[in-house]
Amino acid sequence: MNFRRSTAVLVAAAFTVPSLAACGLSGDALESGGGGSCSTDKPKAGTVTIGSANFPESQLLADIYSEALRAKGIKTKTTDPIGAREAYLKALDDGSIQLVPEYTGSLLTYLDQKATQKLPDEVYAALLTTIPCSQLALDPSAAQDSNAMVVTKKTADKWHLQTVSDLAKHASEIKIAAPPEFRGRDQGLVGLKKIYHLTPKSFLPLSATPAIVSALKNNQAQAANIFSTDPSIKQNNFVVLRDDKHLFGSDNVVPLIARSAATPKVQVTLNAVSAKLTTDNLGSMVKQVVVDKKDPKAVAKAFVKQHLS
Repeated sequence: MNFRRSTAVLVAAAFTVPSLAACGLSGDALESGGGGSCSTDKPKAGTVTIGSANFPESQLLADIYSEALRAKGIKTKTTDPIGAREAYLKALDDGSIQLVPEYTGSLLTYLDQKATQKLPDEVYAALLTTIPCSQLALDPSAAQDSNAMVVTKKTADKWHLQTVSDLAKHASEIKIAAPPEFRGRDQGLVGLKKIYHLTPKSFLPLSATPAIVSALKNNQAQAANIFSTDPSIKQNNFVVLRDDKHLFGSDNVVPLIARSAATPKVQVTLNAVSAKLTTDNLGSMVKQVVVDKKDPKAVAKAFVKQHLS
């Protein structure tokens, strides 16, 4: 579960991409919706209004969806950032918007706090049975914005680090920088000890991401908890360690769309976007927007031109 998005509303994992039929491409109602009555009316073509959460990555993804749909002749409109997950899901439910970028693990645990799935395909399968049947979760991308353990390239090269398990071998030599709540969370020091047998030499609690980044750069800490698409990773050439025992779960970017707007053409177009999104290229685009101050619509248009033309 992504703690940032659970309140305000990244290493890629491999999984089996679901078939288009499983995503309702035929227009038929899914039998396994998460409750409520579903219309069997076919989706209607029209303007697709796209919402987003109130953080740059979500807004960028909304622009990417918009540019991709427009390139296929589908009219779109993007809203101002809506804010918290409660707000934009309500907007999706009441028809104010028809599409929003989401994250599989965060959405699943928001809808079902007892969910325990962690592997990407398991999380997505559970999500399909949990969302309201008036909505569709289309193909998830390989791109994830999830909690991650990050080190400098110098540290990764020195200790030959690729995974969190590799880092655990050097537990007695490291200080971990992370938000204060990381100390007591299952997806934090508690889980690192339980799952990886990793108890660091010390813990450096820092509230702000820039402070965490600075501590890692200056070797005040040898590892840090940073989200996997945070622009600081690209900016500083940090190395994201693979979560080989799946402590942090899966949070793949996925288009969440109202069934009423999910025409076959819309679905095929959005699934094509998902097929091209990776943690690496999403992180690069977020850096362009946040650090390089590029216009997100221009960044989105360039992505669509490069990957979907």
